[in-house]
Amino acid sequence: MEQKADVIGLGPGDALVIADVQNDFLPGGALGVPGGDEVLPIINEYLRRFSRQGLPVYVTRDWHPAGHCSFQSEGGPWPTHCVAGTPGAAFAHDLALPANATVISKATDAAREAYSAFAGTDLDERLRRTGTQRLFVGGLATDYCVFNTVKDALALGYSTVLLLDAVRAVNVRPGDGDAAVAQMLGLGASPARLDAVQ
Repeated sequence: MEQKADVIGLGPGDALVIADVQNDFLPGGALGVPGGDEVLPIINEYLRRFSRQGLPVYVTRDWHPAGHCSFQSEGGPWPTHCVAGTPGAAFAHDLALPANATVISKATDAAREAYSAFAGTDLDERLRRTGTQRLFVGGLATDYCVFNTVKDALALGYSTVLLLDAVRAVNVRPGDGDAAVAQMLGLGASPARLDAVQ
């Protein structure tokens, strides 16, 4: 019989970070993550719970200039995606962002890849200014932006909770997502699902 996870009570010092729930990363998008749309109702519920308690919410987005180094046209690994200002870079239509959500734009330098929400952004500064100590992280994709955000959060000293039901993987190689989850937990992230986060 599966054990019920310990309840994680939300409170001061907690913040939610949702990575890259953008049209180009949803099925049918330029770089669609399989099942990426399945996380929307779950993420929306996390957004509601954090917003209801007045806790900070950060949503990241790839906001690439045209000709970004990650694009295949420039010798990178990915199809052109999330070009700033295009419909593909917009947040998913069904993502219910609260009024207090802070948008963090990343990978804005054409010459630099940036998977992590902390790479080249002021996210760490913002978190420290508000006294954040624990981050809850979900979004797309498990094996890239979520993985690198969690890794950096742990390295920066934040207690970090990986929202297992709010992530999906690209899986360029089969099993990449599972391997990324195992690595995040091995680095010290705590796993959680919606029924445990209150």
